[in-house]
Amino acid sequence: MARLRPLSGYPEWTPSERVVEAQLIESLQETFRLHGFAEIETRAVEPLDRLAGSSDAAKEIYTLGRLGADADAESKVGLHFDLTVPFARYVEEFQHALAFPFKRFQVQKVWRGERPQEGRYREFYQADIDVVGRDTLPAHLEVEVAVVMARALAALPIPAATMRVNNRRLVEGFYRGVGIEDVAGALRSVDKLDKIGPDGVRAELSGKGVSETAADAVLELARISASDAGFVAAVEDLWATTPTVPDVAAAEEELREGLAQLVALVEGVNAAVPGTAVADLRIARGLDYYTGSVYETFLTGHEDLGSICSGGRYDSLVAGGGFPGVGMSIGVSRLVSRVIGADLARASRAVPSAVLVAVTDESSRAASNAIADALRERGIAAEVAPAAAKFGKQIQYADRRGIPFVWFADSGEVKDIRSGEQSPADPASWEPPAEDARPRIVTD
Repeated sequence: MARLRPLSGYPEWTPSERVVEAQLIESLQETFRLHGFAEIETRAVEPLDRLAGSSDAAKEIYTLGRLGADADAESKVGLHFDLTVPFARYVEEFQHALAFPFKRFQVQKVWRGERPQEGRYREFYQADIDVVGRDTLPAHLEVEVAVVMARALAALPIPAATMRVNNRRLVEGFYRGVGIEDVAGALRSVDKLDKIGPDGVRAELSGKGVSETAADAVLELARISASDAGFVAAVEDLWATTPTVPDVAAAEEELREGLAQLVALVEGVNAAVPGTAVADLRIARGLDYYTGSVYETFLTGHEDLGSICSGGRYDSLVAGGGFPGVGMSIGVSRLVSRVIGADLARASRAVPSAVLVAVTDESSRAASNAIADALRERGIAAEVAPAAAKFGKQIQYADRRGIPFVWFADSGEVKDIRSGEQSPADPASWEPPAEDARPRIVTD
């Protein structure tokens, strides 16, 4: 038989690892629900023309077709590579059934044909939250979305998360003030600052017609960072010596509006989850559709993983306009891979069963089954021993499975096999300790 070879980029977890993944997802879902976000699920496929558009995403899209079918006829749809494109279609399609502002969360698998590496997969879970308005969307919702995501991350068994935030209106107003015409192109260059460094950014900006003086100002702006409103003075000092365009009033109005929104964002997030938000004016989010707050989130001590959660404000979710919104997305599988790989958390056991009901002999299996069913009816996960072996072997079986309790039908007693404590029990009333009721995440 040929040796099985795993497919690179398609993670498969052991039962214990799956417990960790599932409980991280459950925790995120619970936080989102507590803040009034409704769950939706969209189909796995979208029309190729909608998926690809005019972006570079086309080369990463997996098309879908039936074996033996005509390729041209059957390759009109592809697996979605994120949750934003299908959400945009969903809002456009169901707009008359939705109440705006519409608050949604979505946790689904997506597929992306990129080069696999640590934390980057071709099939992975993503968790998104968005608030979408009809024609207008108040700026305070940019703070709310960031607060919800900060609370969701704080509830996970992971190191502290730092949310580095910026505002595109602030940055774009500044860029226009120093005479940059291709603002979107300059933003895409600054977004590469961590990858290519200041000299690389300066070279790219020069190639886009940005003067040396303007490039220096842009890089100086990108150096400004603060965990409170202290960044305002630094921006104002830089602005006082920078503008070069004749009519600077419009650029300054845009800058100051963005500055006020960024102050509100930093102070709002840190009031809700202290020490989380940092104003970082190098955060650009190179995608053109962002128009307000932008976010990138990093784990303390695990910055090499890159941003685990990002997003921003956009003027229109739908190509036709009229649906402004703000959203953030967590790369769940990316996060899970680090939690498991760095042993940040593990499952207390791999199986759901809290109790193994022992079998004295095969003639009494029906009685053991009845006890297990009585426990299950009360929501206690139980299983029956597969063989009527000696009790010592049945206890060993439970231990290998990670099941904490063994029930002896003949004596009506239950044993905690970790402590050895054994006591009488009634299947109609016995409860395991809360921490043993179901598998849970354990941290050091």
